[in-house]
Amino acid sequence: MRAYLKNYRQSPRKVRLVADAIRGKSVLEARRALRVLGKRAAGQIGKLLDSALANARHNDSVSNESALMVSEIRVDEGSTLKRSMPRAHGRASRINKRTSHIILVLGDREVAREARGKKKALAKKTAK
Repeated sequence: MRAYLKNYRQSPRKVRLVADAIRGKSVLEARRALRVLGKRAAGQIGKLLDSALANARHNDSVSNESALMVSEIRVDEGSTLKRSMPRAHGRASRINKRTSHIILVLGDREVAREARGKKKALAKKTAK
């Protein structure tokens, strides 16, 4: 239940703001949040979320979308397009046009809840 977006022409720093807003939320909450956010990356991440849902339906035969959550969303730096801009006295300064690779993974809410419970139990056991 993964979806990838590679070489998206926006800097990773700007895209991570949107990714942080939906990380760990259910699919319905994430859609709602993306609709309200006033960032350019929200539209692309919304399409990526729809793609991950379609992958879950088709590849993993998931019928209950409300049981899914955004378990992982990662924004990595892609290749940088290097351009130059003319400056004073015949010089040139470099312009970096950054790209992003976005990986979105959907997971089951129940599995995540069980894993969280196991972590807490392990933490209590080691604290004693």
